[in-house]
Amino acid sequence: MEPDPPRADGQAPGAADRRARRSAMYGANDLSSLTLFSGGFINFGYWADPPGGPDSAPTVAERTASQQEMYRQVARRLDLGAGQRAAEVGCGLGVGAALVAAEFSPAALVALDLSAEQLGRARERVPQARPGAAAPLRFVQADADRLPLAEAALDAVYSVEAAQHFEDLPAFAAEARRVLRPGGRLAVAVFFLTAESARARATTLLETFGNGVDVVVAVDDFTAVLRAAGFTDVAAESIGPRVWHRFDAWIARTEYRDVWSRNWLRAYEEGLVDYYIATARR
Repeated sequence: MEPDPPRADGQAPGAADRRARRSAMYGANDLSSLTLFSGGFINFGYWADPPGGPDSAPTVAERTASQQEMYRQVARRLDLGAGQRAAEVGCGLGVGAALVAAEFSPAALVALDLSAEQLGRARERVPQARPGAAAPLRFVQADADRLPLAEAALDAVYSVEAAQHFEDLPAFAAEARRVLRPGGRLAVAVFFLTAESARARATTLLETFGNGVDVVVAVDDFTAVLRAAGFTDVAAESIGPRVWHRFDAWIARTEYRDVWSRNWLRAYEEGLVDYYIATARR
C-alpha cells in the first residue's frame, strides 16, 4: 500500500482531503502493517551501529529495536522518571507508550490518538490499554490541538513521528504548554524541512509532501512556533545520521525498494529534510 497520489487537477489538497487520506492510512489501511515498519511501531527508527557492518542488511530485530530506541531517546531528553505524569500525542498502536511506561516508570501516562481504529488495535495489542486495567497507562481519543487534559497537569508531553500530520502546530504548541506544569518539558521527534526554500524540491521527491499526508514545516519555523507559544530553552537536535542511511537500507530489503520511499535518503543527502528531536521547557 502506497499513499494516494496528488489530486488529478494539480491543485494542492485541502484540509478535508488531507484528513481523509490520513484517516484511511491509519484506519482501514493500517500503516503499521506495512513492511516498512515492524513490531507495531510506526517510525523511521533511531538505529544503532549495525553488528554486521555498515553495508549489512538490517534484520527485523534491528528494525524493531531502532523504533524502540527512538522512544528511549525522546524519553531521556524529557528526563522522564518515576512519579512524573506524561502524555504522548499521536500514540498509534500504543507500543511506544507501553515501552515508556515500563522502562521509565511514570506515575501516569496518557496516550492520545485521533484514530479510533488505531486505539482499537492498541487495546488488542497492549494489555494496559484495556478498559479496567490497573496500570498507569491510559488511552484516549483526541486531536493534537484539543487535548482533553487539565491545565498544568503534566510533567512531560512528547510526540514521536506524528507532528507531520498536525494541521495546526500553533494550537498544538499552545495546548502542550497549557497542560504542562511550570518547568515541564516537551519533546517532538519528527522530520522537518531544513529550510522553507527546500519545500519545492522536497515535494517533487516525497509523495506524502505532495499529496498532503505530511504537512511538514521548516525546523526553524517549528522552533519559532514553540517560542511564540511561550516555551523556553527551545532546541532542535539533528539525529539524521542515526536515522536515514539504515532506514534506507531497510527499505531496500522490502517491496518498496523501487518506489518513491527511497527518496527520503536522497532528500536528506541533498540537504532538504532531516530528522530532529525538538525540545522545550514550559
